[in-house]
Amino acid sequence: MKIGVPTEIKTHEYRVGLTPAAVRELTSHGHQVLVQQGAAQAIGFPDDAYRAAGATIAPDAPAVFAGAEMIVKVKEPQPAEIALLRHGQVLFTYLHLAADREQTLGLVASQATCIAYETVTDKSGALPLLAPMSEVAGRMSVQVGAHCLEREQGGAGVLLGGVPGVPAGRVVVIGGGVSGTHALRMAIGIGAHVTVIDKSLPRLRQLEQEFGTRAQTLFSTTDAIERAVAEADLVIGAVLVPGAAAPKLVSRAMVRRMRPGSVIVDIAIDQGGIFETSRPTTHAQPTYVEEGVVHYCVTNMPGAVARTSTLALGNATLPFVLALADKGWKDAVTSDPHLLAGLNVHAGHVTHPAVAQDLDLPYRPPEHAIAL
Repeated sequence: MKIGVPTEIKTHEYRVGLTPAAVRELTSHGHQVLVQQGAAQAIGFPDDAYRAAGATIAPDAPAVFAGAEMIVKVKEPQPAEIALLRHGQVLFTYLHLAADREQTLGLVASQATCIAYETVTDKSGALPLLAPMSEVAGRMSVQVGAHCLEREQGGAGVLLGGVPGVPAGRVVVIGGGVSGTHALRMAIGIGAHVTVIDKSLPRLRQLEQEFGTRAQTLFSTTDAIERAVAEADLVIGAVLVPGAAAPKLVSRAMVRRMRPGSVIVDIAIDQGGIFETSRPTTHAQPTYVEEGVVHYCVTNMPGAVARTSTLALGNATLPFVLALADKGWKDAVTSDPHLLAGLNVHAGHVTHPAVAQDLDLPYRPPEHAIAL
């Protein structure tokens, strides 16, 4: 198979779809890989490293898209990239379609086969290709939240870990999944007073067993969220509904009750965010102030630590890229229900139920779409 790796063009996005090590694996299996010139130069993977792994360096994105049967990316395709997709071509990347009608309609019109990292499952029902970036985003959320609390960043001037004689800052994590757990670990590590809110009692029990009295656990109700948010210095939104838009759990009224200079970090912003006051931002302008509260809502948080993120993501995606290339995409997805769960758009049809429901678009089950 001919596989293309374009340079990411989202604002301040430096990750790359395949590392030189991954290219070496693919070429050793007999596949051809086209990598756009300079695609990973910024994170220490020069073109010569890709050449040594067996890749061909293409001068620009149109050459990559034109020469490849499958495109492997990191972030959702931008409009200029959607225009380069064609019927029968496979796109394998993060998509987050449920909060992006325009992108969804563009991919439908392209007639391409679009497989989303974030809805590929495993035997336990987990999301193995989302997990690495959720881990990164969870850890980063405390780091960036602490920075935003500094006075010159618009924050209240609170040190999350406190000092002797001064109480630690209060961190509230809404959602106890992968990103939430990693946020908890970081917040506890710096000495903050930490509360986690989740709707699953079994998950809360697991978190209590892992963190003990270092984190307070609360069952998710409107009242519990309202009280915890009002007292917090930093609130981290870490709720995920696979494939679907994030629920709005924190209203504008709740945000208004927070102390001025408090901080919100909405990890769920890729799926629309869990705060009513959230709107997407970029690494170029990561924050804004709404209702007196600093909001950090960057849609590609892990892009700030692009080398670490690329290596972590590549470890997870490579087996699936190999399966798609070795077997052909159709045999790969029909023989693996977990990879089939990643199929979001195919040949002009939306094939993921949550995406279709949230965007009010016609839905065709993936098995039926593939058979057309």
